[in-house]
Amino acid sequence: MARGGSTRPTSRDVAQAAGVSQAAVSLVLGDKWRGRVSETTAQRVREAARELGYRPNLAARNLRLGRTRTVLLVVPALTTEFFAGVYTGAARIAAERGFGVVLYPSPEGVGPARDPFASAQAALDGVIASSMAADALTAIRGDQLPLVMLDSDPTGSLGAATVNLDITDGTHQIADHLLGLGHRHFLHLAADIPSWTFEVRARALAERLAAVPGTSLRTAHTPMSIEGALAATEAALTAPGPHPTAVVCDDDKLAAGVYKALRRHGLRIPDDVSVTGVDDIALAAALDPELTTVRLDAELFGERGMQALLDVLDGRTPDAGDIPVELVVRASTAPPSTP
Repeated sequence: MARGGSTRPTSRDVAQAAGVSQAAVSLVLGDKWRGRVSETTAQRVREAARELGYRPNLAARNLRLGRTRTVLLVVPALTTEFFAGVYTGAARIAAERGFGVVLYPSPEGVGPARDPFASAQAALDGVIASSMAADALTAIRGDQLPLVMLDSDPTGSLGAATVNLDITDGTHQIADHLLGLGHRHFLHLAADIPSWTFEVRARALAERLAAVPGTSLRTAHTPMSIEGALAATEAALTAPGPHPTAVVCDDDKLAAGVYKALRRHGLRIPDDVSVTGVDDIALAAALDPELTTVRLDAELFGERGMQALLDVLDGRTPDAGDIPVELVVRASTAPPSTP
């Protein structure tokens, strides 16, 4: 098949063009020809492959032979403590099996990034990717490799498997805790990132609160930054409607911005407003008062993601079931004060 044809040339096409067997083509293009075929034959095979525009399926060959033993971990950003934990857990399991892990961040946490490989399919055995960085898969053609998705819709994922934290239960734990304290007016500080996990959090919170009469819920979208959270909270505090007595944040970092906004308005935590987060990164205990938050085991998340990918590579079905999460109650939540 000519280079301009609609069908990708095969090793059989190369063999026919060079006048040799397919076995000889495999030896030459696999760089195992020395002592088995002549230099002249090897040169003829290489020229035929070049003229046809033939590229061997290196990804399939590497998977069969286990040559690269390298996995790509695609994350939104390297500066996030949570994803550092994911990497640590993934690398630990990979090392036990003799695999290496390469980190690949999406710029600004979203959108496509430049392919760092001449050919990702030749350099990698598989990919683990967070749904928040899924756009980067297009740039590296990572969706054509064995793929495990983290924080991704199990009914519509690109990957061969999904690994999720039980974020629905975590959101329910937050809602039940605040409702149990007597809160009825809520502000949800929602991360302005198109991601399945944040959609799940918003839906779980709204459904839980709607089941209790007399509750109100306002949603303010914000970039994943302290400055963005501060601005979004200040705007929500000055908007008409019931004054929130509890702010539910999609992330601990957002909670830090909420703290700043509340104090600028002369509001005390938790006396006037209770605040919750998600992740339980080091910042949660550094805030004053310490933050009530949902603890996500990032290292276990990474471990489970890597184990799922290794199962896929070995032809096994990965373990099912979401990873449990835990609400850690600290001093940032209390019953609402009497008006």
